[in-house]
Amino acid sequence: MLSKCANPECTASFRYLHIGKLFRMEVPAASANASNGEGMKKPAHRTEFFWLCETCAARMTLMYKKEVGVTTRPLPALRARAGL
Repeated sequence: MLSKCANPECTASFRYLHIGKLFRMEVPAASANASNGEGMKKPAHRTEFFWLCETCAARMTLMYKKEVGVTTRPLPALRARAGL
């Protein structure tokens, strides 16, 4: 369940889908090799939803890094202006 902005530095609470930006990401399952009890393997990935508030969505996006998980990243136009 979404409760707040995915930016760890932001405290905005999730209220409406039309405010901000919703992200759907496929992330690795916690135990991809476990079976479901019927001999079938669980999917290797699961779908999770993340939300950036309107202010954060205007200057950043989300990406998945294998070592870290879901993380924020400046939008390309802002990175170019910042000299990154």
